[in-house]
Amino acid sequence: MPAKNAFDYAIIRVMPYIERGECLNVGIILFCRTRRFLATRLALDPARLLALAPEIDLALIQANLELIPQICEGAGPIGRLDQSERFHWLVAPRSTVIQTSPVHSGVCTDPQVVLDHLVESLVTVT
Repeated sequence: MPAKNAFDYAIIRVMPYIERGECLNVGIILFCRTRRFLATRLALDPARLLALAPEIDLALIQANLELIPQICEGAGPIGRLDQSERFHWLVAPRSTVIQTSPVHSGVCTDPQVVLDHLVESLVTVT
């Protein structure tokens, strides 16, 4: 039986009107220290976001979201940090339009499978 590994994850959210508290889940960041795995998967649905906030600058949101996978992969100044520090930097509380949920934990044998499952169950609309 494959070994179980602890992992942490957070939901990436776009919150166009911070004062209203409404948000749209757009991705997941997952970190598994024992497997040296830090990855994100984004699934922004532009139509849903525009329905929530018709005047939002969609191109700006998409450009900022695209930075998250780059940081996970080690790009830029934040990318020079180790995986754990990058994960904690990405999930730190912010009062901006792009935020993350509180960090949740679990155990798994394959973090990529869990990442895909979390995106399908918490982000995409079926």
